[in-house]
Amino acid sequence: MTSWVELPAADVETAARLLLGWRLTANGVTVRLTEVEAYSGLGQDPASHAHRGVTNRNRVMFGPAGRLYVYQIYGMHFCANVVCGETGKAAAVLLRAGAVIDGVEIARERRPAARKDTDLAAGPAKLMQVLALNRSANDTPLLDGTGPASLAPPDEPAGEIEAGPRVGVTSAFDVAWRFWIAGDPTVSAYRRHTPRRRPDMSR
Repeated sequence: MTSWVELPAADVETAARLLLGWRLTANGVTVRLTEVEAYSGLGQDPASHAHRGVTNRNRVMFGPAGRLYVYQIYGMHFCANVVCGETGKAAAVLLRAGAVIDGVEIARERRPAARKDTDLAAGPAKLMQVLALNRSANDTPLLDGTGPASLAPPDEPAGEIEAGPRVGVTSAFDVAWRFWIAGDPTVSAYRRHTPRRRPDMSR
């Protein structure tokens, strides 16, 4: 099977699919990835942080592949992306949800509001909470064991994969670049973006 690391940046959709089932480990907890979301930086994806070019914030998205891109939302939550593709051509896969397969007790302590174990990492911010990762993990390696988090290939194929619109973006929100393992209970709830209507000034 082709590794997501070896794919060109233009094939971030395939990279996202290949990441499903991989195991992400950090700070005593391992999560099996069950939902991801692809973002291209090649000028064709207005929802991508890299759409307008290199900035201090998105620089890590431009490579090399196999590093973690972490950003903060709403001033309090963190989201993690896996950088993919060739160096210089931004592409990343948002890690949206996963199943805690090791360190469940630790994960429960970090997410006491979770009513059941399937909700522990059922969302990008929740996933980061159970792994105890924050912005300090930005631009760190995932594949050689030297970073705060590490990615390992799946023990078995992910199974049937479904695709649908992305979540939490205001541009290109109907692009079907969100992928998840069919029937997995840890996949996050989908809420379609509703554009705000401008007031009618003709009345």
